[in-house]
Amino acid sequence: TFGIENNYGNNPNIEYSKDEGKTWTTLTAYTNVTLANKGDKALLRGDNPQGFSSCDMDYGFIYSSFTMTGKIAASGSVMSLIDGVGTTSVIPNDYCFYGLFKYCDALTQTPELPATTLTKGCYEHMFEFCSALTKASELPALTMADSCYWAMFSGCTNLIAAPQLPSVALACGCYGDMFDRCTSLTEAPALPATNMAVRCYNNMFCECASLKEAPELPATILATECYSGMFSHCISLTTAPQLPATNMAVRCYNNMFLHCISLTETPKLIATVLDTSCYSDMFYGCSSLMNAPELPATTLSPFCYAGMFGECTSLTKAPELPAITLKEYCYYGLFRECSSLTQTPELPATTLAEECYGVMFSGCMSLTEAPELPATELANACYRWMFSKCASLTTAPELPATELVEECYDGMFFECENLNYIKVGVM
Repeated sequence: TFGIENNYGNNPNIEYSKDEGKTWTTLTAYTNVTLANKGDKALLRGDNPQGFSSCDMDYGFIYSSFTMTGKIAASGSVMSLIDGVGTTSVIPNDYCFYGLFKYCDALTQTPELPATTLTKGCYEHMFEFCSALTKASELPALTMADSCYWAMFSGCTNLIAAPQLPSVALACGCYGDMFDRCTSLTEAPALPATNMAVRCYNNMFCECASLKEAPELPATILATECYSGMFSHCISLTTAPQLPATNMAVRCYNNMFLHCISLTETPKLIATVLDTSCYSDMFYGCSSLMNAPELPATTLSPFCYAGMFGECTSLTKAPELPAITLKEYCYYGLFRECSSLTQTPELPATTLAEECYGVMFSGCMSLTEAPELPATELANACYRWMFSKCASLTTAPELPATELVEECYDGMFFECENLNYIKVGVM
């Protein structure tokens, strides 16, 4: 069976025919049409020149979704719901096909999507949770629109092959969450764009558990959150693509490889111009990672390395950290719970920033020696919980500062049960 559900007052014109177009019947909401025998089919058409679904600033998404039972293969152009015949290639409005087949776990084949001119959110959530789909439609558009493919195939757990994505003209959120939770996807499409847009690849392949290889990422101009969470929880991914950009953007690589537990190699990170949270949690939970990339920047940004290697439990040696100009929370939790870490980097900065070293080595159970800490100008909570729960630590660094600030040493050596002596400048 199939039917249509209207949400928030949406009421598109749609008709169906079960006799090859001889007679047509209006498809009314919440009325199921039965296809009794295998091979039975129905033709659908609509007259919706202003769009099939939409979005209202006050009420949110005003949309209609198909409902289905059994096994149903769609064919022909989805644009027949707009012009009745499927000849137009221009989507008439924003969010036109929002959630059109969402939760249709009976759908085994998608209709054609011939549009070459996209609109904001036009295909957003279109096939989300269509668990019977194994193949996606071709997507011929070369210029993206904001959120045009957002979560388009999210939760399609049997999707094996992704469509080609040839566009080099990206838009805000255009591919965000597109294949999120596609747990059977084994190969990612090529992504040729060199100029990123805000959140363009955000969570694009999140939880693609079967994906073993990432596509090349040639972009040299980044944007806010462009790669954020892109491969997070891709538990079969073993290598990461090269990242040639030299100038970072806000949260550009945030969570990019979060909990990629099979990842053994990282890309080189050549950037020397950082931005807020640019690398935060980038490799957090990559428990197979044994070597960290070099981090050459000497001037940091707020939260830039926060949590970057947290819970990398196979990491034994930290990279050099040559920065002398710190910012608030720049190293916060950088090696948190790195239980195999035995070698720490030098920390040459003499002027600190708020919580810059907070939780930096917390839970590093194998660490026996701490780095020297030459800083004489402290900042609020600058060393907070820095070595907490480092149970093997036997020697503490000298703390030469003579003027202290609020919470500067708060919990710094908490539960360091083998440490019995600390020298501070104010003693």
